[in-house]
Amino acid sequence: MADRYELRLPALEVRQGDKKIYCFAVDGKKIHSFAAVSRVRRDDTSSLQGYQRPEVLSHIRGIRRYLESDGAMLPNALVLAFDENVRFESTTRSNVGYSVPGELIIPVDESLPDTEKPALIVDGQQRSAAIRDADLAEFPVAAVGFIADNQEDQRSQFILVNSTKPLPKGLIHELLPETSGHLPPAYVRKRLPAQLMTRLNTDGNGPFFGRIDSPTSPDGNIKDTSILRMLEHSLFEGALYQYRNPEDGTGDVDRMLLHLRSFWTIVKETYSDAWKLPPRQSRLTHGVGIQALGFVMDTLTDDMPAEKVDCDEVRNAILGLMPITAWTSGMWRFADGEQRRWNGLQNTPNDVRLLTNLLVRAVRN
Repeated sequence: MADRYELRLPALEVRQGDKKIYCFAVDGKKIHSFAAVSRVRRDDTSSLQGYQRPEVLSHIRGIRRYLESDGAMLPNALVLAFDENVRFESTTRSNVGYSVPGELIIPVDESLPDTEKPALIVDGQQRSAAIRDADLAEFPVAAVGFIADNQEDQRSQFILVNSTKPLPKGLIHELLPETSGHLPPAYVRKRLPAQLMTRLNTDGNGPFFGRIDSPTSPDGNIKDTSILRMLEHSLFEGALYQYRNPEDGTGDVDRMLLHLRSFWTIVKETYSDAWKLPPRQSRLTHGVGIQALGFVMDTLTDDMPAEKVDCDEVRNAILGLMPITAWTSGMWRFADGEQRRWNGLQNTPNDVRLLTNLLVRAVRN
């Protein structure tokens, strides 16, 4: 029978404004008995679950070899997010108001699946995995914990804790729409575009369904950064601006999505063969094509209500680009006499500007 018990650890409650964190030490071999790694994934309804990147096995092996050597030391604290089942009891009074000594009480039930454990590892998943696998009887580590209100709060803390590290951008983009609390300004600006991108990628009826490369859509082949740039420009300076509240950054997401789906469905239907191909075989699904056509969308549909985007005017304009496009073969011919092979355009600011000028000039004429 699996063990059930309470792990009582000497701890220090530190008050930071209206927040409380708990500093303590724990045998690293016991961490996985009460803490899990919340892997980022999507459930059957496309709802985001978890927030962690996959384990990097080579990194874990390297840490494990170090831990098994003489004189090993891990001075950096692990960060854990606890649920409401974890509690703190003070043991003595403190002369320092913001710091109270006591015990952190963690319920342990070794029969629980990871999804029901009372703690999640916010930072230190690879270190904890290395300790778990190391040939050691015990290895105490420093840890810092906080009691989270919900998983959105855990995701927010995960991004903030890792904001000075090279977190994969794709993971940040996937997490941003479902975070709460304070975030750096650069992330706040990307939250709404990331929300739109996620909805486009998980909408079974839309042209981008499953096509955008992300941690939960690894088979996608359209770069998420290209989609985000297209969405950001439209939200702040283009056709989607009409649905956005510039004061708080929110907006009418459903009408934005209708606008986007309508326009890009026309693109998909007009250039169906090129749309099916991955970016290396089609400049339509390449970053340069996605961004340039985003500018075309802004030009054609600026101030046009979402309900009217799917119209003959827009369809005829997109069809009218066919003689000058070379998505999968042929040559691009520009106004100054410059020519490029179909795959000679790259996802660079200069090439995006070059293709945008060609396409926008054509739809305006």
